[in-house]
Amino acid sequence: MLTQNSAKHVAEIQRIVVHEYYNAYTFDYDIALLQLKKPWPASLNPLVQPVCLPPPSHTVTHSHRCWVTGWGYRSEEKVLPSVLQKAEVSIMSQTECKKSYGPVSSRMLCAGVSSGERDACRGDSGGPLSCQAPGGGRWFLIGIVSWGAGCGRPNLPGVYTRVNKFTSWI
Repeated sequence: MLTQNSAKHVAEIQRIVVHEYYNAYTFDYDIALLQLKKPWPASLNPLVQPVCLPPPSHTVTHSHRCWVTGWGYRSEEKVLPSVLQKAEVSIMSQTECKKSYGPVSSRMLCAGVSSGERDACRGDSGGPLSCQAPGGGRWFLIGIVSWGAGCGRPNLPGVYTRVNKFTSWI
C-alpha cells in the first residue's frame, strides 16, 4: 500500500508472539511475530518483494544503503502522511549510540543522521529498517523501529531492535 486506505488486501491475524523477555520499560527484546490466518494471495506476488533476514554474524558497513519506512508522524507536530514515507539513514556505532542515550543493550542499534533531519517518528514503531548490500545486492531487514527521543532531533538518532540478534528466535 503506497497511499493510505488503498490496501489491495487486508490480512487477518491468527496470533501475535511477543518475545518472552520483552521489557516495556527499557524496550529491550522489542520484537514480535504475527501469524496470519491465511497465506497472502498469489495475486499479490508482483507487488510483494522479499527482504532477507540477516545471519547472526551479519554486519552493516557505511557502504550499505539503509532506509526506514512508515506511516508515522512526519514531525513532532503530529502531521500524519497520506503516502508511505521513506528516509535514508546511516547506522551508527554502538559507542555513538551510547553517547546519545546512555545504556542501550546489544540487541539495539541506532540509525539516523547527525542533523536529525531524517528519522522515524511516532507511528512508525514495528516498521522496517532495511539495508541494501553494497553494489546493489540483496536487501536485509537490519532493524525494527523501536524508540527514540522525539523525532528528528540533532544527535538523537532513532533506536531500532537489532534483527540479527533474533534470527534464530524468528
